[in-house]
Amino acid sequence: MDLSIVIVNWNTRDLLRNCLTSIADTVSGLAYEIFVVDNASSDDSVAMVREQFPSVTVIANTANLGFAAANNLAFRRMRGCYALLLNSDTVLTDGAIAVLFRFMEANSDVGMCCGQLLNEDGSRQNSIANFPSVWPLLCNETLLRLLFPAKFPSKRQVHAEPVAVDSCIGACMLVRKAAMDVEGLLDERFFFYFEETDWAYRFKKAGWRICLVPQARIYHLQGKSVGYSAKARIMFHRSRSIYFKKWHPGQHGVMIAVIFVRTVINILLNLVGGVLTLGLNRGIRQRLAVNAQLAWWYLRGRPAT
Repeated sequence: MDLSIVIVNWNTRDLLRNCLTSIADTVSGLAYEIFVVDNASSDDSVAMVREQFPSVTVIANTANLGFAAANNLAFRRMRGCYALLLNSDTVLTDGAIAVLFRFMEANSDVGMCCGQLLNEDGSRQNSIANFPSVWPLLCNETLLRLLFPAKFPSKRQVHAEPVAVDSCIGACMLVRKAAMDVEGLLDERFFFYFEETDWAYRFKKAGWRICLVPQARIYHLQGKSVGYSAKARIMFHRSRSIYFKKWHPGQHGVMIAVIFVRTVINILLNLVGGVLTLGLNRGIRQRLAVNAQLAWWYLRGRPAT
């Protein structure tokens, strides 16, 4: 078995159908199995998969276990030499997974790799990420990417050949099973966000390379499987806090202070924007509401629920 494709789903039935169809249409010449791990969806996702894709193994959870724990359920049952983590809001292009597979087969020191993520219109998304540190929080991250592109890569950079990176965006990521057996599975303390970053950090500390393979192209309907809400932002901030506590405990307090101040500044800017637009701009109103709830979460001591 070459690949074990793992898709975690939560209430994205139609996106999931498109993703599974793209696998059947674009992956050839490889022996693969597919796991759909459903986190207690209420939109008949499980019934759709069982009816329309009977060869897919469905793991139907009775509660939302989060991304890391759900993936791990499939990893413990996988038979492939590689695990392909795939978001339900992705659509593969022809041959993309074969490109990633051949690259891994030719580079035994690479623990995980990813392709170039694309927006619906074909423009590039960020497909890789730096390991988090306090400096990008203290400075303007966009400015850092402009001034130090080698240290802070972005979608503005066009790579013709594979390149070593810190970590991959987990929307489409191929991971070597032999490396997983040594370095372990995803850390289930991360409910959502930063689990793949933590995984990559562990792999790199152990000597594995992480690479972007730009010839593999994958459409990613970014955010459609999670959405933009106060709950999603709080989840992101909680996971970042877990990451800093785990790997940079000395910077954790500074990180919390900086993020809180930035959140308050965002609230003030959105208030000004709301006044100038007479409250008619829906985007400003939404950002104000999300940042206000996020600030309140910090003021309450960042509760787990």
